[in-house]
Amino acid sequence: MLAGAQNHTDSISQVRKVAAWYDLDFTDAEADSLLESLQDYKLAYSAMHKQLPANSIPYPFAFQPAPFGTVIPQVQKPVPWEFPAQQLPANRAELAYYSIPQLASLIKSMKISSEELTRYFIARLKKWSDTLKSVITLTEDLALREARAADAEIRAGHYRGPLHGIPYGLKDLFAVKGYKTTWGSTPYKDQVLDEDAFVYRQLKKAGAVLCAKLSLGALAYNNKWFGGETKNPWDLKQGSSGSSAGSAASVVAGLLPFTIGTETLGSIISPSARCGATGLRPTFGTVSRSGAMVLCWSLDKAGPICRSAEDDAIVYYYLKGTDGRDPGAVDHAFNFDPKADVKKLRIAYAANYFQRLSKDAPEWRVLDEYRALGVEPVPVNFPDSTVYPYDMIGLVLAAESAAAFDDLTRSNRDELVERQDKDFWPNTFRAARFIPAVEYINANRRRSELCVAVQNFMKNWDVVITPSFAGRQLSITNLTGNPALCLPIGFTKEGRPQSITLLGNLYDEAAILQAAKAFQDRTSFHKQHPALFRN
Repeated sequence: MLAGAQNHTDSISQVRKVAAWYDLDFTDAEADSLLESLQDYKLAYSAMHKQLPANSIPYPFAFQPAPFGTVIPQVQKPVPWEFPAQQLPANRAELAYYSIPQLASLIKSMKISSEELTRYFIARLKKWSDTLKSVITLTEDLALREARAADAEIRAGHYRGPLHGIPYGLKDLFAVKGYKTTWGSTPYKDQVLDEDAFVYRQLKKAGAVLCAKLSLGALAYNNKWFGGETKNPWDLKQGSSGSSAGSAASVVAGLLPFTIGTETLGSIISPSARCGATGLRPTFGTVSRSGAMVLCWSLDKAGPICRSAEDDAIVYYYLKGTDGRDPGAVDHAFNFDPKADVKKLRIAYAANYFQRLSKDAPEWRVLDEYRALGVEPVPVNFPDSTVYPYDMIGLVLAAESAAAFDDLTRSNRDELVERQDKDFWPNTFRAARFIPAVEYINANRRRSELCVAVQNFMKNWDVVITPSFAGRQLSITNLTGNPALCLPIGFTKEGRPQSITLLGNLYDEAAILQAAKAFQDRTSFHKQHPALFRN
């Protein structure tokens, strides 16, 4: 056989073998017909790769979680934030765990200045951040400028609201001009982006004071970054989980009053559960992600991590919105009422998940607390394997993240990423090259059916209580974009926090926050703090 003919035969065989990886069976004739098209595609790929798109270039097909016909609430009512009169504590160490309303009362009444409070929290960040490995960049100069500006405005009678003069921290995937935005990974550890993220601009508009850019697992995965492993404040032998690792750890250790995290698949819920924070994952698209690292266009979400649901509500109120630079972002009304009657909420619990728990599990006691509030949670079966029969989120996340970090893979700088095992990003990005566009698109078409199924289930309830990591709900609700709130409900015998998650309807963060506030008004789990960080 001539060499050319042999090469042609080998190519046909190769195409058939590759097709088998995609669950396809082509005949020799079909494979032969493909060869010319495959060569044409390769030429197009090569031309495209001469100028690779930056991570910040948007994906123009925006995911919308709401089924067709859904009306996004637009009428924003005034929110009656409450600021009970507050005195400075005799022991200043107690300020570390004051709530946002408590701190706001002190600042508004000028019993403490924003600059004093900012210096106090910067001192705590300097003292404890190495212990926790929670801070990537301390923004001290910026914080003091913002604090002094807040004090000047307040003295002049221009009070912006409960975040005015309050220190906070950002997960270090949000850009802030003049500061590094490292994404937690060695290839980007000296990166400076010449823009301010929407999240930072929103909080600056509210008068909040940025004190630090906080650790995240490398490229938003788990809790290990180029500076080490972020720790759980309750147990320094244990990582904080991730990827909003430094955000959760810093709040729980009293290094900052509130922080901002992000979630693609558990990155707010997981570290909040591990560290004992109260973390809100809002409805997909309700906070613009412009100026933030892209991991997955159709899954990334930004939200607050605080010590209480009421604090989450305050931060979210000022955080939400769009700047027109995130194709997936929308404006919506957030009508939280801190005095709302929890008995008016339709509350259910995921019986199919609860029945897997032991009878002395703390999740059952959560239901008892609601009964004591006059609410009888209704047992329901959360839709699980019937609507989610395969790893849909794995396909979507891998394909989009590999596209977002195309340059990292093609430049071979992925060899600098902190982990190189088969379960980490470099291998995931490489493997995703073999996900066909057809399969990615069809996974998203099935996702639209999933969204309809979950919204049809949720429309009967305002709140569904579920164990935080039961079944497939974390994957399902991240795909469908539903809001979730994680809060502490007790401790293990080893002294580590335990949590519960409240699920809500699209664009109705208010209901789950009101339900959580009612629970926290009755209990004190969120007011317990790790002993090491009390002084």
